Amino acid sequence: MKGTSLTTISTADFKNGMGIQIDGKDYVIVSFQHVKPGKGGAFVRTKIKDIRTGRTNELTFNSGRKFEDVRIETKEMQYLYQDGDTYWFMDNDTYEQIPVAAELVGEQAQFLKENDVCLMQYANGELYAVEPPMFIEVEITETDPGFKGDTVQSGTKPATIETGATIQVPMFLNVGDKIKVDTREGKYVSRV
Repeated sequence: MKGTSLTTISTADFKNGMGIQIDGKDYVIVSFQHVKPGKGGAFVRTKIKDIRTGRTNELTFNSGRKFEDVRIETKEMQYLYQDGDTYWFMDNDTYEQIPVAAELVGEQAQFLKENDVCLMQYANGELYAVEPPMFIEVEITETDPGFKGDTVQSGTKPATIETGATIQVPMFLNVGDKIKVDTREGKYVSRV
């Protein structure tokens, strides 16, 4: 990735996914919009995410304001297993096993499936987020039985999948069925 922790960037350099530092805190730019009103100076309306807390804020900055750059890197790692409050990942390049605390994995843990490749997000060399694959194929481990005649249009029911997450699935699905799940929204996509 470009930039070092001492580089300054201007609002004109903003890009989605770029890291900036504001008042000593690291943020990632989620979205931004340059605004040139009829009267007054131009400004930039941004939506930023605090790297440490995950909270999203909307802030407005005068055009041309300078910020310190935060070097953002993404690395692919394979999820191996969970051991108590620690999740173990393997660096696909060096085969080094890396422990990650459960607090850092957060709600994404409900979509981690052993051997899947995840995206590890780093800010200035420090891990701040774990993203499971966008789609996972899992087995339904618990749900109410479906009945003959249930169709896709007849509504949904809760189902627990093998990773432990509970999602809404069509009525015709049963325990043991394999499904595709969108991990970004925690939604059923299709039967596999």
